[in-house]
Amino acid sequence: MSGGGSEGAPERDGLRAALGGLTTRGRSFLAAGVAAAVCSYLLGQADLLRVGLLLAALPLVCVLVLHRTRYRVAGSRALTPARVPVAAESRVRLRMENISRLPTGVLMLQDRVPYVLGPRPRFVLDRVEAGGLREVSYRVRSDLRGRYPLGPLQLRLSDPFGMCELTRSFSTSDILTVVPRVEPLPAVPQPGEATGYGEGRQHSPALAGEDDVIPRGYRHGDDLRRIHWRSTARYGELMVRREEQPQKARCTVLLDTRETAHPGSGPDSAFEWAVAGAASTAVHLLERGFSVRLLTDTGSSVPGPDGTGGLAGGSDSADAAGLLLDTLAVVDHSEQPGLSAAYEVLRGGNEGLLVAFFGDLDEEQAAVAGRMRQRSGAAVAFVLDGDAWTRGPGGLAFSDGQVPLAERLRLLREAGWTALPVAPGDSLAALWRAAADRTGAPETVAGGRS
Repeated sequence: MSGGGSEGAPERDGLRAALGGLTTRGRSFLAAGVAAAVCSYLLGQADLLRVGLLLAALPLVCVLVLHRTRYRVAGSRALTPARVPVAAESRVRLRMENISRLPTGVLMLQDRVPYVLGPRPRFVLDRVEAGGLREVSYRVRSDLRGRYPLGPLQLRLSDPFGMCELTRSFSTSDILTVVPRVEPLPAVPQPGEATGYGEGRQHSPALAGEDDVIPRGYRHGDDLRRIHWRSTARYGELMVRREEQPQKARCTVLLDTRETAHPGSGPDSAFEWAVAGAASTAVHLLERGFSVRLLTDTGSSVPGPDGTGGLAGGSDSADAAGLLLDTLAVVDHSEQPGLSAAYEVLRGGNEGLLVAFFGDLDEEQAAVAGRMRQRSGAAVAFVLDGDAWTRGPGGLAFSDGQVPLAERLRLLREAGWTALPVAPGDSLAALWRAAADRTGAPETVAGGRS
């Protein structure tokens, strides 16, 4: 049997592998035949020998026939969609086509899937005529983020007597990406929006070069309506005005992934809330035209195409959001002891708006977070109360060095952050609106330029 399509060709098995495919029934027949032959020799019964040979030959003939089967089957798989949020379903369609001139026997089709996506799907396909086509489908879902391989696809062949089963696999697989759930955030009114978004945002000259700091000389193709007559009279040659273009507001979304900062695990843990919050914030700001960069405590980031700026919003927001969500789909706890690596990345320049999702902070890390605020035009911190997320019936005592939540919020607010506590069950949309009420707008970016 050979295969084609997007799944590629299945592996060919040798005769030894075919013998290994004997079922319990086939092994029983073979053992009974051998036992009958031995008894025939010991008892001198020729008829018993013939019975033994028949019993032993039947499974061996089935193995040989099944091994010599030369079905040519093409297989393919299609995911709809290939990227889904947590707890959402994706449909997997399997397509099998018999491209040989012979009809097939009964085929069992099986697709390999990770256990978190559900049970392994199995399908029984009746006789497929020459040139025939069969399509089957199943659904997968996961409550955990990640990238999950689907495949390779397997075909199980069996003889009519059930003596032997052979499994032959195709060679390729597909990837299902489960991304964090994105919560729609309110487009809250922003009194200071002139510096970040909208008609009133600041403008910058559309320069044609690094030295283009004054009206430049006329170039072929320039619009004659841009001629600056005063400069033309002064310099004795045609000069054109510089056009102005709006500056794109910048934002950095900081995600604290330290394992020590986020006790607990699972879909309802504080860490998963922080990841989903970072995803929702990044997508929201991209849709509003911001240039967004994702940064973690390890210092790793998802910058824009130039390697420094953020991913552009506006018309390209869908592609940028996809890249950020793919990154957040696989983000995991880090073993970093603190936030110093992230601070070193941020200290290089003005970051515009800074939105952070912090876990538990001690006094030293709260001080580091305070210094981060100095490099941004506005800063909003969502501080997860780890004690509340992991509290049992009797409550939990604070671990050594952990600062109570109220003290963490005070330290951040004194450093200039708009800090809000996050408890289990809190909605990011409500917190986002509360942050806007406290700051006059979390999306106000004083001096945020790119």
